[in-house]
Amino acid sequence: MDTSQIIVTIVGLGLSAFVIWYFFFSARQTASAVSSSSGVQQVDITVKGGYSPDIIEVEKGKPVQLSFYRDEENSCSEELLLPDFSIRRDLPAFKTTLVELLPETAGTFPFTCGMGMLRGSLVVK
Repeated sequence: MDTSQIIVTIVGLGLSAFVIWYFFFSARQTASAVSSSSGVQQVDITVKGGYSPDIIEVEKGKPVQLSFYRDEENSCSEELLLPDFSIRRDLPAFKTTLVELLPETAGTFPFTCGMGMLRGSLVVK
């Protein structure tokens, strides 16, 4: 192996390590729901190349209102799936879509886009 092959191999391994860290180990944005005066837990989520925040913490047994604002026209983000709550919603571009649910059991419940590429989690405590 000559010097250029060694350098290319080291750079490739470094880039691979960065991609693995970014997708699996980097810090994710977490938000706790804010309770309104009526007792409804509310969270605003922006959809643009992903969900922001992508981890939402809520309390068990209290109604939850998730406001998804889709800030793009990417076809991947046009649908929201919350399979554990039997929820499927179309998310129109540049509009807010409300999703209401009542989490009755603690746990982590994933939500995704229709293609499964954008991912987030609803953590019920």
